[in-house]
Amino acid sequence: MATLKDVAKLAGVALSTASYALSGDSKVSVETKEKVLEAARQLNYQKNGFAMDLKRSRTNTIALILTDLSGPYYSELIRSIQDVTLSHSYDLIACSSMGGKDSTAVRFLLEKRVDGAIVLAHNITDEILQAAAGSRFPIVVMDRLIAGEGLINVVVDGEQGGYSATRYLIEKGHNTIAYISGPANSYNNTLRYQGYLRAMHEAGLEEKAKWKLSGSFIRDGGYKATQMMLMQGELPSAVFYANDEMAVGGMKALEEGGISVPDEISVIGFDDIQLAEYIQPPLTTIRQPMYDSGSLAGHLLFQKLNGEAVNDFYKLKIELIERKSVTNSK
Repeated sequence: MATLKDVAKLAGVALSTASYALSGDSKVSVETKEKVLEAARQLNYQKNGFAMDLKRSRTNTIALILTDLSGPYYSELIRSIQDVTLSHSYDLIACSSMGGKDSTAVRFLLEKRVDGAIVLAHNITDEILQAAAGSRFPIVVMDRLIAGEGLINVVVDGEQGGYSATRYLIEKGHNTIAYISGPANSYNNTLRYQGYLRAMHEAGLEEKAKWKLSGSFIRDGGYKATQMMLMQGELPSAVFYANDEMAVGGMKALEEGGISVPDEISVIGFDDIQLAEYIQPPLTTIRQPMYDSGSLAGHLLFQKLNGEAVNDFYKLKIELIERKSVTNSK
């Protein structure tokens, strides 16, 4: 059976362009549209494919597209959205966006294999999301700002979270603070880093390049970034890990390096995953409402599927959780 990817390849255009052309979008030139339609006819795509968003019946299924299906943050998000879908007698398909524009996740979106989608994946481009979404195919996009018909934004106030975490360390007397970051193309990471910089600048403190290291939002990344920090010799008095997974890995590296938390270095994280309160010492962190954000995303999607009006932007608040990984250095 021909897929939208086959049509795009035969027509010599991008996947999103093929989707635009088949939906009759005016953004696509007449010449390109004719090439795509001819390719679809040759492949018998209209008869056997999924992408024609015309007179299609409900599948009673929604897709949840995530960068990664592993880890405590994603498992909590999946659980919250699944609770909502079950209450509406819908099925939930969770899939990874690994592979980017060539992934199965992108085909689910552009070929309309489900009734709608919730997306938390920075490698799914704005162009693809805008091509896929519409009045009859809503998409809730989490932790990213994007405008377009059928698109709803649910974000957590990451900038305030980054500011609160850094400000808390500064108020405890720390004036050399490292930042261990997530992926450079992550909207979440960008906001948290902006908050960190705002607090540092307000306090007249300077960020040191050698203490800005990437941990890619994963435990092993935090471990390796902290090892690199240890190898450089001079240590900051505190470290802000842009998520708890990296903080857990970083604290392991510090322990192996003979550095005591919080006696010799203070540590703060972000997310408040379940593990945070059970490690030693228990992790001070910024709590974001993981379950609530997923639940909200699910409810908004079903409201749109039922033809109800919703806003196109929602922002959820964060909360500082004090535990034992930060000490007063005054």
